[in-house]
Amino acid sequence: MGALLLQYLAPNLRSRLSSLRTWDKVEEIRLRVNQPLAVKEQRVEYGINHQGVCQLAEGYRVTVEDLTRTVEIMTENSWYALEDEIRAGYLTLTGGHRVGICGKVVLEDGLIKTIKYVNGLNIRLAREVIGAADHVIAQIVRAGQITSTLIISPPGCGKTTLLRDICRQLSGRGFNVVVIDERSEIAACYRGVPQLDVGLSTYVLDGCPKAQGIPMALRGMAPQVIITDEIGHPNDGLALADAVRAGVQVIASCHGMTWESVKQHTWMELGGAAFKQAVLLSRRKGPGNIEQVLKLD
Repeated sequence: MGALLLQYLAPNLRSRLSSLRTWDKVEEIRLRVNQPLAVKEQRVEYGINHQGVCQLAEGYRVTVEDLTRTVEIMTENSWYALEDEIRAGYLTLTGGHRVGICGKVVLEDGLIKTIKYVNGLNIRLAREVIGAADHVIAQIVRAGQITSTLIISPPGCGKTTLLRDICRQLSGRGFNVVVIDERSEIAACYRGVPQLDVGLSTYVLDGCPKAQGIPMALRGMAPQVIITDEIGHPNDGLALADAVRAGVQVIASCHGMTWESVKQHTWMELGGAAFKQAVLLSRRKGPGNIEQVLKLD
């Protein structure tokens, strides 16, 4: 995994990160102009310099040239060909690794046209955890039937990893699964090809807005279950409710600390009734820790 990512980095960054020996624990690589090259593991962020791992403040300082060269490598010098992704604030690399982009946002008629003068990149390592759903799959599938389920947690607690393994396991049981992967994080597609295991019987609508992708799936793919990530807009909730009314089960995730806090979200008024149970996650014992399963009937 480390060697694969290193090829996308500017030489100064590549040479320093090549000494890293804990790639199996790394969650993010953080590049900020004139700030230390940073590596984030589960509960710690540290720096990297020519001698190896160090205190964050002692890390190699990322330059404008480092960021510019890294972006050139990641985009293969074809920034404009990737502007649809860039407008959404990210790029996807081979292996499904996600690169968040910060810089000067250019607007056109009030909408984001592109990002220029990149001043920061956040590389999030895609990592599948086979078996992550083992503790909940029996509650999602009962007597051969899927129960519509909402996964709830704050950012960084393993929602997407859990969804991905639920998808893999449902597909492995013969269900026809459609993933509406608006942010390309569940299947982690690269040029249309899933980079992570979402199962044998799974279709993926990559980069497609949920409110548009769910009706597309209903019309053309005959799904038994639709899986999607990070519900947040009222139109998302409406589309999920329409899917359930059409006889299709739904499994989705949203940000939140508690069920009570999630009930205040605006999309819940239109889409909350689609779900029969909720799974709450935390990082109390590491990412993906299942705190509670709530019945919502």
